[in-house]
Amino acid sequence: MSERQLAAFADTHAWRIPFDTTPRHLAGPGDARRVTHGLAAAGWTRTSDPLSPEIVLRSPDHRHSLQFDPQPATSAWWRLRAEPTDTEPGWYAEFGEIVPAEILASLTDALITSTPAQRVEPFAALESAGWLLDQQDAAHTPDAMCHVEHRSDQGESTAYWHVETCEPGHGTPMGRRIWHAWFDGHTPTHLIDAFVTALADTAPLQRGMYDRTAHHSVVQKPSPLTPVQIVEAHTTRLAGIRKQARAAHRQHRPNAATPTPKVGTTCAPARR
Repeated sequence: MSERQLAAFADTHAWRIPFDTTPRHLAGPGDARRVTHGLAAAGWTRTSDPLSPEIVLRSPDHRHSLQFDPQPATSAWWRLRAEPTDTEPGWYAEFGEIVPAEILASLTDALITSTPAQRVEPFAALESAGWLLDQQDAAHTPDAMCHVEHRSDQGESTAYWHVETCEPGHGTPMGRRIWHAWFDGHTPTHLIDAFVTALADTAPLQRGMYDRTAHHSVVQKPSPLTPVQIVEAHTTRLAGIRKQARAAHRQHRPNAATPTPKVGTTCAPARR
């Protein structure tokens, strides 16, 4: 994480007039550097070709990787993988193009920081935010455009999580897909909790005047935050991540027993 990269982020946002944008699931992608800068601050490094539009970041222990592919063969632009170890299974998650960067960053931040002592039950968080529970393991927003499900297919031993934002249906339950998130059954629960809690948060996300949003029904109002405050919040967050990463590194010295990933084994992507 270089000063030049931070300066480039500041330059991007210095001239943008921020608008409070709601609801979150329609806010649009935002700045992807909210995700990649957080991982870089935790010591993740780029392993892909610097001249390629594809970005692959890998964790210091080489177990986790995040791939961003703006030219995908499927609808998944982001792919997050964990290799299996001798004591833990591997897992896989994917996200569509217009997933809000702040919501994805809440998951990656949870991945690189310590596991919380207590769980935040996802459906309780959604219900508290005004989402409607369809059944025990499904919920949707009041505008019926974003859906969260925890389900399992016949023959599957573990249940997976599926989040989908779609155009309003016309005579059908859902219209055209806008973005999606999919987590296999081995994805750590605290990562699911972080993603769903950030999605359910009713606080607005900030977008520039001409930033891309996900749908015409999104509501935007001038933000009380200034561009300088937005950049300062980003810098403060990175400093906090850097501090936690250093503390974790001191706690896990080379002589500590650390699970070793099985190199060359990857998790299968979602079946389509």
